[in-house]
Amino acid sequence: MGTPPDLLPYDGPAQDPAPPEGGFLAAVSLILTELPGRDPAAARFLLIRRARYEGDPWSGQMALPGGRRDPLDPSLLATAIRETREETLVDLAGAGRLLGRLPTVTPRTPHLPPLSVVPFVFVLSSPVTPTAASREVAEVLWAPLSLLVQEAARTTHHLAMGGARLAFPALDVEGRTVWGLTHRILEDFRIRVGPLLEG
Repeated sequence: MGTPPDLLPYDGPAQDPAPPEGGFLAAVSLILTELPGRDPAAARFLLIRRARYEGDPWSGQMALPGGRRDPLDPSLLATAIRETREETLVDLAGAGRLLGRLPTVTPRTPHLPPLSVVPFVFVLSSPVTPTAASREVAEVLWAPLSLLVQEAARTTHHLAMGGARLAFPALDVEGRTVWGLTHRILEDFRIRVGPLLEG
């Protein structure tokens, strides 16, 4: 099985988006242990749980490894690789292969800072043992890729905002709720590779 269908190519920093007005760019890594369709039962993807910090809008949330672009990063791909290494000790430059990217995502709620996030998809070329290596990371875990197509894993996250109680689609991963930007990235990936996971 080669590269999953419908992933977008990444040919270098010329494809990186411009930062939103008054905001910043970020990149995250969707890391797979197996290519979708090769061994659906064995395939996993890496999640982290962010540590709780007052004033951090993503405090305590489940996420993909990644973060804000540093001015010294030559590209957003470099950002994804650096942030993943800093947060989990997974060296994607040595142990991973880039499969492509997913479309840029931006927050849909006004209380979040303006940012654009580019998700990069990797498959591991050798086994790794992720570690919560940063104060920003409370936990790392491998989640079954098949969860993305399981109806039983679909749930709803409720959030009080501006006097209203909002409901967001979410994914239950062993009792942990994945929602927001991370859920949208995973849902986009599911739409693109779902038939391979169901096979």
